Amino acid sequence: MSQIESLTLQKTISDLFERQKEFPDFDQLSSEQKQAIERAVEGLDQGLWRVCSQESPDGPWITHQWLKQAILLYFRLRKMELMDSGDFNYFDKIPLKKWTGQEGVRVVPQALVRRGAFVSSGAILMPSYVNIGAFVGGGSMIDTWATVGSCAQVGKNVHISGGVGLGGVLEPVQANPVIIEDHCFIGSRSIVVEGVIVREGAVLGAGVTLTASTKIIDVTGSEPKISRGEVPANSIVIPGSINKKFPAGEYGTPCALIIGQRTEQTDKKTSLTEALRDFEVPV
Repeated sequence: MSQIESLTLQKTISDLFERQKEFPDFDQLSSEQKQAIERAVEGLDQGLWRVCSQESPDGPWITHQWLKQAILLYFRLRKMELMDSGDFNYFDKIPLKKWTGQEGVRVVPQALVRRGAFVSSGAILMPSYVNIGAFVGGGSMIDTWATVGSCAQVGKNVHISGGVGLGGVLEPVQANPVIIEDHCFIGSRSIVVEGVIVREGAVLGAGVTLTASTKIIDVTGSEPKISRGEVPANSIVIPGSINKKFPAGEYGTPCALIIGQRTEQTDKKTSLTEALRDFEVPV
């Protein structure tokens, strides 16, 4: 698709999203309007676009609102229907991705990916769930019963361990999704939601919970350093608690503790093994 065609599609989607109250029934849409919605979702499905991307490796993550708008319109356009998947069937609006075996992705039975999500060649999907608008980079593993929420972005060579929950976000359309950058390790049963960014090479130990308001406390120096919403690159993070006063007394509330750093000079896999051993991080 040319740049002009892409810009035209973006304008069509954004205009339709602003005017959608004029169409209580999406059967009233023109064939061109319906095709625009389908083309946008198809582009996500094929990896032509990403809901959130960087213009340069070190640049900020930019959320492309028109693609989230297209997904929301797609939900309104689609009707509930029976869907067959081997010996199983479902009753939903959004169909599952159809695999041909040529994608270069290992898909273990009961790994479900909705149409409009993209999984790069070299990725491995254990029995897991990847929602519409999500992106999974090459060489990454989505382990058993992990969930990659709508529009969440997972970089390359990332391990999303068993039972991890990466939150999804469609509305408000300007809200950033959860972003897990390249070479990260997310320990089992961890939860990352509300647009938190986990920077390249970071390790989350088992059971870490990160929301936009969770205190992320660097305890590697003589004084604690508190931040929110972003885990620095190569950080080793474990669950922690911090005392907070309530009317009924003082109680521990969840936080995340940065207890060390992975070594950038060494091979990523070697560095990860050393980090888990040296810092006794459960995964």
